[in-house]
Amino acid sequence: MNYEIKKQILDKITAYHRIFLFRHVRNDGDCVGATKGMKRMLQLSFPEKEIYLIDTDTAAYLEFMGPEDEPVADELYGGALAIVLDTASEARISNKNYKLCAEVIKIDHHIPLEHYGCINWVEEERSSACEMVVDFYQTFPEILKLDSEAATYLYTGMVTDSGRFKYSGVSGDTLRCAGTLLDFGVDTDTLFARLYLEAYGYLKFKAHIYQRMQLTENGVAYIYIDRAMQEEFNLTLEQASACVGCLDSIREVISWMVFIENGDEQGSIRVRLRSRFVHINSIAEKYHGGGHACASGATVYSMEEVNALLADTDALVKEYKQTHEGWL
Repeated sequence: MNYEIKKQILDKITAYHRIFLFRHVRNDGDCVGATKGMKRMLQLSFPEKEIYLIDTDTAAYLEFMGPEDEPVADELYGGALAIVLDTASEARISNKNYKLCAEVIKIDHHIPLEHYGCINWVEEERSSACEMVVDFYQTFPEILKLDSEAATYLYTGMVTDSGRFKYSGVSGDTLRCAGTLLDFGVDTDTLFARLYLEAYGYLKFKAHIYQRMQLTENGVAYIYIDRAMQEEFNLTLEQASACVGCLDSIREVISWMVFIENGDEQGSIRVRLRSRFVHINSIAEKYHGGGHACASGATVYSMEEVNALLADTDALVKEYKQTHEGWL
């Protein structure tokens, strides 16, 4: 798909000697895997080029993927190409020095909130940005190269963003891309151990979640994680956010979310919203966020906004249940 736009991207990559890769704040397996996988692919394919990935905001659970490049002088960004992966809007780009680059390319699979840069390759039906990077490789196999390291980065992003290939965005193309990566020798046993084994203390926290979770009138499951709870269980913000997955298997619940106090001066509260069948991205967009139809993020700044977001989601779920059959 989109051969012409992929050819334009390849031509830009070929034309520039220095390339910087960028991703979104509050990073996840997909944006880290896509940027690290793209960097490794470009290094293998164009060893004469300078390829940089500079980002200090790596989630703790992804530290096994290794560090990024050390910061460089701002002057080096000038005259360089910027490739931003897995980031729907400019406000969410982690390293703001992308603005110093000569040209910007956007590669993303989220619902498009805005266009930025000279080339925008967006396929919202894709399960992950990593899948798009693999598709890019598959389009130009005579020019681009992968190895087991690059494949592991990209497979990590595909696995995590697709919920181990169970979300609705997974297609035959997704699995064919995954198969391409596995052929390079991804050590899935080690990878899955790093991603999914949990500490005893975190399991105790999950038990606490199941005791404290609540339901709205029409069946929206949610949990509020304040700073005291984070300190009691010694949680990082990433670990607290990950517990949204604990609420995904409740019968008759088609939307669920977690609220996490960030502990910053603004009093911001991170919201992770998930759903099946019903699309909740419009709710996220109303509350300073966005994302996919059934997996989005938002930010609120008071309990009034918490309650308003819950009320909006509850009303959306009520309407969906009243107007659709066969959902369960």
